Amino acid sequence: MIKIFYGENRMQAGAEIKKFLGDKYEIVEGVNLKTTDLPSLLKGSSLFAEERTILIRDLADNKEVYSEIEKYLDTPHKVVILESKIDKRSAVYKSLKDRVEFREFTMPRDRNAGLVFEVYKTAKIDGKKAVKMLQEIESKQDPMMFLGLMVSQALRDYAVRAGTKEKRALKELSKLDMQLKQESTLQPWTLISAFLLRLSSL
Repeated sequence: MIKIFYGENRMQAGAEIKKFLGDKYEIVEGVNLKTTDLPSLLKGSSLFAEERTILIRDLADNKEVYSEIEKYLDTPHKVVILESKIDKRSAVYKSLKDRVEFREFTMPRDRNAGLVFEVYKTAKIDGKKAVKMLQEIESKQDPMMFLGLMVSQALRDYAVRAGTKEKRALKELSKLDMQLKQESTLQPWTLISAFLLRLSSL
C-alpha cells in the first residue's frame, strides 16, 4: 500500500508516518532513485521480512521515477512518499488521486500572524518600537514560529524588490535561525530582539 503525505507540518506528518509504518522503517531519498531501482524496492522482499516498511522522501523532485509509481500501486509493502508540496495540476497527481491516499499536513494558523508582520515592518524603520511591540505578544508566541513568520514576510519583500537590504535581511534571518537552533546562553527572545534592533540599519 502506498500513501502520499505532503505539507509544511513535518511534525504531524512524522507522527502519522510512525502510526502507519511503525518505529522502524527504511528511509530512501527519492532524488537518488532510478527507475531500475523500483522493482527491487517496491516488489522485492528483504532478508528479514516479506513485508517492508519504507519512507521515500521528495520523490516528486525526481520526475522520471515519480511518473513510474502508478505501476507499483499493488506493492505488498507499506510505503509512504513524503513531499513538501504536491502539484495538483500534474499528470501524476491526476492519475493517482483516486487510487492513492493523499494527506496534507498544514501548519496551524497563528492568530497573531498579523501582529508578527507588523512587528517586522516596524523594525525596518524603528527597531526600538518593534521590540516594545514584541514584548507585548511574546508570551503568546513560539520563538521558532515567530521566526518562520518573519522569514515569510522577508521573502515577500524580496519578491517585490530584490534589493541589497532585502538580501541582507534574509541573510541575517538565516543566521538567527542557526542561533535559535543551537544551544545558547541567550534567551530566544533576546536574540530575536537583537535582530529587530539591527534590521533598520542593514
